[in-house]
Amino acid sequence: MDANLRLWRAEGQSFFQRFLLWMDALDPLLLLKSSDEIKRSRLLIQADEKTLNEPIQNNQTKQAFLLSLSSVHPDTDKIIPVLLRPPAFMPITLPLVMVSSVQHQAGRAFFSQFVFHAYTTAFTLVNGNGTPKAEEYSVQQKQMLFGLGAISYAACIGAFPLTFMNRYALKSSLMQLVVKKLLPAPLFGLTSAFTVAMVRSPEFDNGIEVMDRNGNVIGVSKKAGEKAVTETALSRAVLFGTTFFLPEVLMHNVQRARWVKNPRALGPVKMSVIMSVLAGMLPVSFSMFPQCGEIKRADLEPEILSSTEETEFFYNRGI
Repeated sequence: MDANLRLWRAEGQSFFQRFLLWMDALDPLLLLKSSDEIKRSRLLIQADEKTLNEPIQNNQTKQAFLLSLSSVHPDTDKIIPVLLRPPAFMPITLPLVMVSSVQHQAGRAFFSQFVFHAYTTAFTLVNGNGTPKAEEYSVQQKQMLFGLGAISYAACIGAFPLTFMNRYALKSSLMQLVVKKLLPAPLFGLTSAFTVAMVRSPEFDNGIEVMDRNGNVIGVSKKAGEKAVTETALSRAVLFGTTFFLPEVLMHNVQRARWVKNPRALGPVKMSVIMSVLAGMLPVSFSMFPQCGEIKRADLEPEILSSTEETEFFYNRGI
């Protein structure tokens, strides 16, 4: 079992523990670390196995773990491209979310959402479970094809309400409220979950590795793959559904209470609210489910159970 997963298993059992770890691991300053520093941190972790059997008190070891969590894939042991690492997720998605939230023309809405879903899908693909699969090249082709289809479909669905409203000149206040205020949140939540499920669909078909409590791989399970993808898709839906819904509610209350006197200041205030909500929801969504997922013996395939007497099994959920 990789050191990252061992840390999540040892110190990420509760939501609060995972939340605190992610708060530290999502620090954008970690993106400035070089590949050599990342490799040295991995060597330090591997040389100090005992740190996972007791709370980490050494600050150097703690920083090494945080750098490892934020930069290294736990299945492949490879350094993740800098723009697709977890600390880069908010700095890149924030302007995309802001642009998508203010687009009221169908063409521009389609383009902004295409770019948004393209990035989040690439992030999902790189940070998903990395179980080696048969015919690896064809699997990668399938993921890229499914990902491109999911991105295009999600962008079309997101722009459709505006297209429909503009095409039939539906300008009533109720239609404006529904299309511009109420629909974006559920649509972004559902399409974000959809792109996760599509790009990681090979995990449904081929399964992912499951390990015993000692970290030994005991088989490849489709049921564990289904559980990992479902949990990740749900967390992504909550992240972006909330990010688009909560600012609208807060801004409605701000306008109703007339806390902002100058109408021109409403735009910057809304952008600040979106940034605050996204910054708060990102570690929350990443922490919803354990990164080192657990699956019970009764939920696994019979062919895996025949080779072991273990009752609890673990897997990398992915992000």
